[in-house]
Amino acid sequence: MTTTPANRTRTVALLFGGRSSEHSISCATAGGVLAAIDRELFDVIPIGITADGAFTLQPDDAGLFALDAETLPTVVDNGTRVRWPDSATSRELTVTEADGSVRLLGEVDVVFPILHGPFGEDGSVQGLLELIGLPYVGAGVLSSAVGMDKHFTKVLLQHAGIDVAPWQTIRRHEWEQDPEAVASAVETLGYPMFVKPARAGSSVGVSRVSAPEQLAAAMRTAFAEDHHVLVEAGVVGRELECAVLGGRQGGAPRTSVAGEIVLDADTFYDFESKYLGGDTARLVCPAELSGDELAEMQRLASRAFEAIGGSGLARVDFFLTADGWVVNELNTMPGFTPISMFPACWLASGLTYPELITELIELGLETER
Repeated sequence: MTTTPANRTRTVALLFGGRSSEHSISCATAGGVLAAIDRELFDVIPIGITADGAFTLQPDDAGLFALDAETLPTVVDNGTRVRWPDSATSRELTVTEADGSVRLLGEVDVVFPILHGPFGEDGSVQGLLELIGLPYVGAGVLSSAVGMDKHFTKVLLQHAGIDVAPWQTIRRHEWEQDPEAVASAVETLGYPMFVKPARAGSSVGVSRVSAPEQLAAAMRTAFAEDHHVLVEAGVVGRELECAVLGGRQGGAPRTSVAGEIVLDADTFYDFESKYLGGDTARLVCPAELSGDELAEMQRLASRAFEAIGGSGLARVDFFLTADGWVVNELNTMPGFTPISMFPACWLASGLTYPELITELIELGLETER
C-alpha cells in the first residue's frame, strides 16, 4: 500500500462530466471545487469525462466550468486521453496528448468523483477505482447503486422502518403493452402525482401530473432517461433536506442543520429552480424547526444513510407532514456547487465550502473498501 509523507501535498484526481444527462451540473460542481480547494494541502489533476465517455485532461481553470443559464458547461474533447494504472500496484496516471506524445501525471493519492447520474454516481466508476486500487471520495459500489435507483432506495428504507412516499414502479414494457391498465393502477395514488426516472437526478425527466391526460407525456419524458420509472403520490408537507457526512475512524454519521425549499404554489423543485436561477423556489438554511423536530430529522437521516451502507456523504430529502417525517430521496453525490443545499447546510452548521472539500477528501483517504 502506498503511503503519503506528511510533509507533502496530496494529489487529488478530480473526476467530472460524464455520460449522463447531468453532465453540465457535474462540470459546474468541478468549477466550484477547483475554485475552493485548499491548494496548500492538495494538488489537483482535473479529469473531464466527455459526453461520449472519453477521459480527458482538462485545464485547471474554474472559470471554464462556471454555471451559465445561457451556455451550460461541458467537457470539451481536446484530444487528450488520461490512462489509469494498469494494476492495483501503481497509482501513477499518464496522459496521451493530442499529438500522440505520452507523459506522466504522477501518483494519485485519492480520486474525487463528482459525477451525477448513471455512469458515475451509480457504482460503475466506483467499481473501476476499486479494481485498480485507488482510494476515492464518497459512497462505495453497492450504496452508490442503491442510492441511484429510487425504487431500491425506497425498498431498503421501508425495511429499515423509515416512512417513504407511496409509489409504484413501472417498467417500459408494461407501459408499452397496456398504458390504460398502468394509468388505472397509478390512479390509486391520487393527484397530483410525480413521474420520475428511477435512475436520474437533478430533477431531470421529472413531471408533475395533475390530471389523467398529462400522464402519457410525463411517462414519455421519464422513459427517455430510464427504462423504469416511479410514479409517486404527491405529499403535502414542508420540503426539508439534511446533509450527512460519514463518521471519522468508523464513527457514527454526522448530520447538519436542516435546509428548507420554499416553493410557489403548484410548482416543484425542478432543474431550472435548482441551477438556472428560476424564481419559483428559494432555499432557507437553517430552516425553522423545533429542537425535537430537528433531532428526529437528524436521527432519520443518519439511519437512512446507514440503511444503504453509505460512506463519505449524502443528502437526505424529507417531507414534514401533519403525520411526521417522510423520506423522499437519498442522494449519494448531491448537488455540490457552492450554492447547492448540501454545502449550504454544512455552512450553516459551521463548516465552510473549502473545509467541507478537505473533510470529504480526508474521509476518502481513510475509508476502507
